[in-house]
Amino acid sequence: MISGLSQFFQKIRTYTNLTAEAEKAWTDLLQEKTFQKGADFISMGQTPQKVAFVTKGLFSQYYITDNGDTVIKYFFPEGRIAGSIPATLTRSASLFTITALEDTTVLEYNFHDFKKLVSIYPDIAGFYIRYMEQHWIIDKEPFEISLRNDTAKTRYDEFLKNYPELVNRLKKHHLAAYLGITPTQLSRIFFANK
Repeated sequence: MISGLSQFFQKIRTYTNLTAEAEKAWTDLLQEKTFQKGADFISMGQTPQKVAFVTKGLFSQYYITDNGDTVIKYFFPEGRIAGSIPATLTRSASLFTITALEDTTVLEYNFHDFKKLVSIYPDIAGFYIRYMEQHWIIDKEPFEISLRNDTAKTRYDEFLKNYPELVNRLKKHHLAAYLGITPTQLSRIFFANK
C-alpha cells in the first residue's frame, strides 16, 4: 500500500465524497516519489504532465524576473496539490519552477489520465470543480488584489495569520520573495512587529 494514501483521500473528502470505484481508479494513478531538498518537481520551460499531492515536506513555486529577482508565487506544504496547472492544461511550457525547500514526499499522478477520470466519475468531476473554484477563483483573487494594494507589513501579517505553521520552515529570503520585498525590508517589518 502506498504511504500517504489515507492522508490524500482524507484531503479529497474535504471537497467531496468519492465512491469506492472512483477512489480505486484514482489510486491506480498514484505513485509515491521523493524529492531531495533543492530538486525540481517542475522546471521553467518544461511541459508538465503531472501534479503532486504533498504528504511530507514543502515545495515553492517561483519565477525569475528579467532583472534576476526571484518571485515566489506559492508554497505547497503537506496537504496541498502542487502543479503548473495552466501549462499542464494547455500542454505548454511552464512559466514557473516548483522546487523542494525541504526533502519532500509526494503522491504524483498524470494530470491527463486524471482528466479522463473526471469524465467517467461524477464524484471526481465534483472534486475537480470544487478544487478549481476554491484555489483558482476564491483564494486567488484576494491575494492578487493584496499584492497590488496592501503594504508589505499588511501582507506579512496576513501570511502569519493564514500560514503560521510555515513561518519557522522558511528562510527569510523565501518569505521576502513571496511578499515581494527584500530580506532587509522583511527584517524591518519583523522587528517592528516585536
